[in-house]
Amino acid sequence: MNFQPTEMQQQIAQVIRDFGKTNIQPHVLAWDEEQVFPAALFKEMGALGLMGVLVPEQYGGSGLGYLEYVTVISEIARYCGAIGLSVAAHNSLCTGHILQFGSEEQKQSYLPKLATAEWIGAWGLTEPNTGSDAMNMKCTARKEGNEWVINGTKCWITHGKSCDVAVVIARTGEVRDSHGMSAFIVEKGTPGFSGGKKENKLGMRASETAEMIFDNCRIPEQNLLGREGDGFIQSMKVLDGGRISIAALSLGIAKGAYDAALKYSQERHQFDQPIANFQGISFKLADMATQITAAELLTMQAADLKNRHQPMTKQAAMAKYYASEVAVAVANDALQIFGGYGYTKDFPVEKFYRDAKLCTIGEGTSEIQKIVIAREALKG
Repeated sequence: MNFQPTEMQQQIAQVIRDFGKTNIQPHVLAWDEEQVFPAALFKEMGALGLMGVLVPEQYGGSGLGYLEYVTVISEIARYCGAIGLSVAAHNSLCTGHILQFGSEEQKQSYLPKLATAEWIGAWGLTEPNTGSDAMNMKCTARKEGNEWVINGTKCWITHGKSCDVAVVIARTGEVRDSHGMSAFIVEKGTPGFSGGKKENKLGMRASETAEMIFDNCRIPEQNLLGREGDGFIQSMKVLDGGRISIAALSLGIAKGAYDAALKYSQERHQFDQPIANFQGISFKLADMATQITAAELLTMQAADLKNRHQPMTKQAAMAKYYASEVAVAVANDALQIFGGYGYTKDFPVEKFYRDAKLCTIGEGTSEIQKIVIAREALKG
């Protein structure tokens, strides 16, 4: 496949660069230091069509595909990984779940608000004792008349406190039964639904991560997403797309760190010449550029398969695994090139370094990706 950027992708990238220089870059340090979730920024990005990238135009979205989506997330992440993470979670998880599995009535009700960022979305699968072991979840939903009653806690949820609507996976059957969980739409303000502890994180600090608490939370039966018992199966399909999101996020962080290191290596002089002239530095830059290119090709391959509705579980896992590890490696080398200056908050690489690590953990750790890749490979 030819993955050269299309004219549309180039236009999207330029829009984001113009927007990012004015609306993101000047505030990155303050948002990170103060752990501010800049809700107003997301409304502005909603007006640009960046919060409903994959949502069809009939529901108020941009109606674009996964190649354009990768461009959106990676370009935003070149400025700030945290903002890129929040845009990715909103698009691919909450919005993506409703888009993929919602009824026509649910799509018409929620997608226009999500696509414009009138409403911010959250997605709840993880619990305090069930990360990758999702089939052991304790959060339950039981049917009472024409309502569902949800009880339990979700953790590590992007926008857990600030969301206007959440898609929540709860157990409606037996533990460890892949058909024992269902997905529900829960709106902010529903009695019994509240945000809990906000996490104080190493990186991605402008992207809110918090608990969601359900205490006899009653929702109407029509808020069930798809069929009862399909929640876990739905979630695994949503996470396939989510892995492309994290690969794109990783790619953007790696590119941002590389851009900064490349520029600095040409400006910083030692022994009467730019440090880029020294083999020790130039070889780092060569490795960084090669790894980024490989990560981008893997990510675009997975996005292309997703666009064409082809099986892509293995390719998405490969892209997520490799790109996230590349983001960590490139950020580490970028900081090394900056030397002592890189360890200060006066330069951007220390934040890329802190933000990158989340990419190897969120939406399935690198170890989980290896399990997925191996399982798919062994199918033959």
